[in-house]
Amino acid sequence: MNNQNSIKRLVVGISGASGVQLGLKFIDFIPNDIEIYLVLSKSAKYTLSLESKDNDFFHYSSNKNITVYEDTELGAPVSSGSFQTDAFIIVPCSMNTLAKCTVGISDTLITRVFSVMLKEKRNIVIAPREMPYNTIQLENMSKLSSLGVTIAPPVIGYYSDQQTLEDMEKFIIGKWFDLLHIKHNLFKRWGE
Repeated sequence: MNNQNSIKRLVVGISGASGVQLGLKFIDFIPNDIEIYLVLSKSAKYTLSLESKDNDFFHYSSNKNITVYEDTELGAPVSSGSFQTDAFIIVPCSMNTLAKCTVGISDTLITRVFSVMLKEKRNIVIAPREMPYNTIQLENMSKLSSLGVTIAPPVIGYYSDQQTLEDMEKFIIGKWFDLLHIKHNLFKRWGE
């Protein structure tokens, strides 16, 4: 069995929705052979300060396979289609970011990367963090889905015998890894 990941370069956008810590845990589990380009929104930093005592994003920049960008750095390499990346995930994705992506507003690095990845027909996963969804949000998700974007909110499954919050988070992260073609053993699969 091939243990190589099919992606080599991944862009991760973290917007200001609740659950920024889940986005950071997602990064923690990414294998070291994948280059990570992390884009942080100002709202993500603010949300993390409200939801966690550990709000230091910048310890990730010391990791050799992670490059960190501010959401205001519109000239960053990841903003260009000529910069080869394999996939993009926005985790978590705020409803504001989702709406901008839906109508093509590219006024931040996260939304610019989205626009570029869409035109280049690369793999995009969006993890919207809201509940319940209103009709406008559902219409936005439906439109993006029709364009080939995968909509994957953080929803747990009960079949892999999660016992703790960490188990539940690993299940969700593992499902996102599956969508991005990243090999993992974060949860027990059905029938295993």
